[in-house]
Amino acid sequence: MMATDILKFIALFLPLNAFVFSIYFLDKQASRHHGTRISERTLLTLAFVGGSLGAVCAQRLLRHKTRKEPFRSNLRAIVVFHVVAALLLSGALGYFTLEGQLLD
Repeated sequence: MMATDILKFIALFLPLNAFVFSIYFLDKQASRHHGTRISERTLLTLAFVGGSLGAVCAQRLLRHKTRKEPFRSNLRAIVVFHVVAALLLSGALGYFTLEGQLLD
């Protein structure tokens, strides 16, 4: 994997995580002002599709849903899943890259 590929990957996930952070912010504002809330299912789905970093940052910085169970546990499970998936993918990419170099 080249450095440009990594930058492209980051360029995809930064806006997604900023979007998820803003959705959590809107839900926090709605909570404070008794407005229409965003469902926990939607918040967790956004975290699962790649916005877990934005979700965790929003949870910590905005102090949003920090005591709400099972939301906290579900978000934690999503983060663990993303970390394990990233490690497995990076290991697989490294293996195939090395394998290709060994065959050349």
